[in-house]
Amino acid sequence: MALLVRVLRNQTSISQCVPVCSRLVPVSPTQGQWGRTLSGTSQWPQMRQSRTCRGSEQIPGIYIQLSRKYHTTNKLPTTKDSPQPVEEKVGALTKIIEAMGFTGPLKYSKWKIKIAALRMYTSCVEKTDFEEFFLRCQMPDTFNSWFLITLLHVWMCLVRMKQEGRTGKYMCRIIVHFMWEDVEQRGRVMGVNSYILKKNMIIMTNNFYAAILGYDEGILSDDRGLAAALWRTFFNQKCEDPRQLELLVEYVRKQMQYLDSMNGEDLLLTGEVSWRPLVEKNPQSILKPHSPTYNDEGL
Repeated sequence: MALLVRVLRNQTSISQCVPVCSRLVPVSPTQGQWGRTLSGTSQWPQMRQSRTCRGSEQIPGIYIQLSRKYHTTNKLPTTKDSPQPVEEKVGALTKIIEAMGFTGPLKYSKWKIKIAALRMYTSCVEKTDFEEFFLRCQMPDTFNSWFLITLLHVWMCLVRMKQEGRTGKYMCRIIVHFMWEDVEQRGRVMGVNSYILKKNMIIMTNNFYAAILGYDEGILSDDRGLAAALWRTFFNQKCEDPRQLELLVEYVRKQMQYLDSMNGEDLLLTGEVSWRPLVEKNPQSILKPHSPTYNDEGL
């Protein structure tokens, strides 16, 4: 019995050396686990993936004194780690209503949104200096040129309002509706035959959706991509002066940046948009929006 106790004492006094952070550290096996520790099984205290050793670290049964650091490759950020836009929560009943083709409950009343949409479209027509576009871009003073300029400004409004959730998307539909009503009314005032007008409306509708897709791709791309979209749609592939393309690309970029700076709630309730000039007299100037006038004021 005494001999067995002496053998056990000799075994527990055996010290082993294990590599920790590229350095041999003396380790005394703990009670009953020294055999498993040397075999490298999961009984060994787990270390984090970064394996950073600073100064001294205390591990159960082990005291480590180190003087240098050891790092592994850091985890690269993924799309899951980046903040994602918060989507508007929609109830099950609203989803069913919208799946049937109807409009569910919105943030504001529909009549307010329709009035704001009419104001926003009116700003695309009345607050745009068409004469300057005709002069700077060397465009003929025709109905088609008017439509191309109006389409560009309507598209910029659609891009901005789609950022305002379901209410903004509903407002986009109303803006497009008012645009086509205005185009048809202007055609009748000009005395265009009803059959020819209907045929031209179909062609303009196809060109409108093609332009929207092209502009969307261009605004998400670099200036060359945006210039290509403007050259295909706005100039109808007939622009030979690169300075005109450069001017229009700069106009779209600065105008989109200005629209993004506007308060979304004010746009939903008022629809008032001011456009920056095509050519800035002072490039450092910032056009500030006027104080909003809400639809229900004075009622």
